[in-house]
Amino acid sequence: MSQNITTHNLGFPRIGGDRELKKAQEAYWRGEIDQAQLEQTGRELRKAHWQLQADAGLDLIPTGDFAWYDQVLTLSATLGNIPARHRKTAAAAKGHSHHDDLACCPQRDYPVREFATTACTDIDLDTLFRVARGRAPTGNATTASDMTKWFDTNYHYLVPEFHLGQTFQLSWTQIIDETAEAIALGYKVKPVILGPLSYLYLGKEKGTEFDRFDLLEKLLPAYQQLLTALAATGASWVQIDEPILVLDLPAKWQRAFESVYNRLQHPKLKLLLATYFGALGDNLSTAVNLPVAGLHIDAVRAPEQLISVIDRLPAHKIVSVGVVDGRNIWRNDLEKSLAVLKQAQERLGDRLWIAPSCSLLHSPVNLEREEKLPQDIKSWFAFAKQKVQEVVTLKTLLTRPFDAIAQEALAASNAAAQARLSSSKIHNPEVQTRLKAIKPEQAQRQSVFAERIVKQQALLQLPAFPTTTIGSFPQTDYIRQTRSEFKQGKINAVEYDNRIRQEIADCIAKQEQLDIDVLVHGEAERNDMVEYFGEQLNGYAFTQFGWVQSYGSRCVKPPIIFGDVSRPTPMTVSWARYAQSLSKKPVKGMLTGPITMLFWSFVRDDQPRATTALQIALALRDEVVDLETAGIQVIQIDEPAIREGLPLREKDRKDYLAWAVNAFRIAASGVQDETQIHTHMCYSEFNDIIQAIADLDADVITIETSRSDGELLQAFEQFHYPNDIGPGVYDIHSPNIPEVNTMVNLLKRAAREIPAERLWVNPDCGLKTRRWPETEAALARMVAAAKVLRSEANRSNVLDLEQELA
Repeated sequence: MSQNITTHNLGFPRIGGDRELKKAQEAYWRGEIDQAQLEQTGRELRKAHWQLQADAGLDLIPTGDFAWYDQVLTLSATLGNIPARHRKTAAAAKGHSHHDDLACCPQRDYPVREFATTACTDIDLDTLFRVARGRAPTGNATTASDMTKWFDTNYHYLVPEFHLGQTFQLSWTQIIDETAEAIALGYKVKPVILGPLSYLYLGKEKGTEFDRFDLLEKLLPAYQQLLTALAATGASWVQIDEPILVLDLPAKWQRAFESVYNRLQHPKLKLLLATYFGALGDNLSTAVNLPVAGLHIDAVRAPEQLISVIDRLPAHKIVSVGVVDGRNIWRNDLEKSLAVLKQAQERLGDRLWIAPSCSLLHSPVNLEREEKLPQDIKSWFAFAKQKVQEVVTLKTLLTRPFDAIAQEALAASNAAAQARLSSSKIHNPEVQTRLKAIKPEQAQRQSVFAERIVKQQALLQLPAFPTTTIGSFPQTDYIRQTRSEFKQGKINAVEYDNRIRQEIADCIAKQEQLDIDVLVHGEAERNDMVEYFGEQLNGYAFTQFGWVQSYGSRCVKPPIIFGDVSRPTPMTVSWARYAQSLSKKPVKGMLTGPITMLFWSFVRDDQPRATTALQIALALRDEVVDLETAGIQVIQIDEPAIREGLPLREKDRKDYLAWAVNAFRIAASGVQDETQIHTHMCYSEFNDIIQAIADLDADVITIETSRSDGELLQAFEQFHYPNDIGPGVYDIHSPNIPEVNTMVNLLKRAAREIPAERLWVNPDCGLKTRRWPETEAALARMVAAAKVLRSEANRSNVLDLEQELA
């Protein structure tokens, strides 16, 4: 029996168990700490995470998984692919950090200077923040780069921008430096980088029309420089991620892999090609025959591919089996995993590696800290630290099956699996009975949109180009303190309610002063748009420290759906009723939709997701009806995750879209025609599901368009969207204050394809992360833009009337 099975990890959460990285980033952006202090936080986190993985017994520990904002952005900087608008100004370029170029770093003890160009680059840490946020402590403010979802996860990456004729060169040495840092500390490491084909594929062309695929020849030399520099640090293995191999690839992209990896071979490095999030499918032959030393596959999302890969793989290559779920929190069933791995071990021997299915970026850090979870439910979970331990335990069970500690872990795993299977907390007969009683007409509004909108306009009396916001307003320190004091028992429910009511009253007053047409209550009572609702639904569990990174410094704490979902009592009605009592203008009721509640939670894996979505939809339907009964005339049901849930393969999409659309319509269709249903979507590629978005039959949809240069509007230039739409006119993730003319021009572009009477004016997302001064300034300009359009429309109507009379 082989004793040489290798264990490794594809990536570890970078944020820290207490979100240390987030706190340091935001303190740096506010000017409260300097760059040296920020970098020290990064060093401490990296060292702690490396040590944790080493203590668990991993054979190879990843480097290159740490990022100051996003790992794709880090690679863009590494390759010198930074848009000109984000680079340092001439004044700022007079001085440069020790990262500015390789030739300027004689203190390094590894020979990389030979790969440098003669001139220092103008990329530094603040450059990365300008790309991500449009602003940094140094340099000019500008437009941030586009941000979108990483495959079908809730993680957002910074989309690389490509221009005709551009070149690439090794320009930012973070990955190299951190690999050298880990090796100097005595760790056996495996640097992780995104492969050249996936990097190109996930980017976008800008400016002159061309095909970014044509840049491949210019990109590869920079990758060769990077690999040579990594070899010079002493690394022997490099993990190159090519997740696009689980997609339906155009033929030329598929064909390119062989020539690309022939050129990336390095005499001092072994390459592990990593795929995840799905099956290789028709890319299997391509992947197994590449000139690399090993192949990683996702055996959680696609367990059926393991034997096919082993059958086709050349005899000298290793197979890394991702058998521990990197994307969910369920404890590994060691017995089942062991059966899979034994089958692989018989065929592969020492060529078997064991790993999580993907990077643990998508997992919380450490379950041990969770003290408030019921012990029986807690025993069903594993976070990043525990998942690393599971990987090592599986190796031990394969190579030393009588090891006492490993056998104890196996027994605990079996007990947890059995307890979960038989738990009375999982199934609710009332919920299951209600599911069986659903009728098709429950997914239909009473009348078609053309009839509904007439009734809604008669009731709401909104002006042309009505203004609104997406729902949340700044979460001040006082609001967070109030919630914290209430949870800790320092203030009672009456005091808590009084404080939140005052925040709502202030928010309504500020919106009225700004002359916004459809108001929101600001969501001061909500910690998170999913967690808040999950806390009030049966079938959910919650963590104290289960944070995961969504983008940059934005972290979320996803609730855990462990059982059947139902709503015991109304969740938002009292706050909405109070907010509406403060204004004669309509105030939106604000809900999170069933698909977003599903995909932004850690979801139970013991029943189809379609079933869980339908349970959530029924709970939300009750809330929507109660809001209408309470006098709320406009109700927004946010669904930013509907594109995120789209299967990666075309063959699987029709079924998903059918049940996702049905769930939304079940939630939204219990109201009268006069009640206006809104939905909101942001930061995803929606063009390929535009028909499904129309099928939701929301009266108004608000979408992100500003950050992506209005690219989403292209979908509406080819598809005649039937209902009202609000293209987001400014980027709320940037602290920059938008210009009135910019917003007017974006709306005029939209009006070329969407009738002006169906256009709304709104930001592209919620305002929770912003501060009040910039929020009020931005919204004042947004309202001004709407009034410019109204004025121009009125003048145009007068001219038309005069021409008719003449």
